[in-house]
Amino acid sequence: MFKKLASDALGLSDIGTIISPADFDKTDADDYVMHEDNEKIYFLIKTKADEYCFTNLAIIHVDGESAVSSKRTLKRYTYSRHKISDVLLETAGKVDMDVEIKFTLGKEKFSIDVRKDQIDQLKDLYKSLLKIEEITHENRIHMDMANQSLEKAVTIMQNTRNEDNKMPITYRELTDFGFTWLTSVREQYHEKDFGAVYEKYINN
Repeated sequence: MFKKLASDALGLSDIGTIISPADFDKTDADDYVMHEDNEKIYFLIKTKADEYCFTNLAIIHVDGESAVSSKRTLKRYTYSRHKISDVLLETAGKVDMDVEIKFTLGKEKFSIDVRKDQIDQLKDLYKSLLKIEEITHENRIHMDMANQSLEKAVTIMQNTRNEDNKMPITYRELTDFGFTWLTSVREQYHEKDFGAVYEKYINN
């Protein structure tokens, strides 16, 4: 009992452990991975209360109220809907027991402590999240440029003198083209699956 109280007081009870791929299927998070849709776990951190599961499609947080409670809340953050930003890695000092990775998912901020002897593995996750942040940022720039280009084309069309009987046809053609073009651009720059990123950077 005294050991548990001391652990809680020092904050050691929240220090996470990086789970080996061989043990992914023994975690709660694995039950919520959409294996039917080819979702795959690439990285998993487990504390006494929580699990943080990083897949090719989403980050799954199995949120526990406390280390002694069996109650869990499942939170799923897909990369296509929740922007990753502010990725940081804090290494350990001489007296520290842990290292820390921080990032923001949409409006949610995460700060996860991990055993400092697993720093090399955590560096791989840090690189992966940074790369996903970079890719999604660039993709948003391309999508914004595509939308702006179409808006300019519509404005030019509206301000161009044309025979009244041809204007509806021309405008309809432009609208149809714009929809098809934007759909193509979205397919190219609205990535949902980042398995290739994890496979490149997760080495430990």
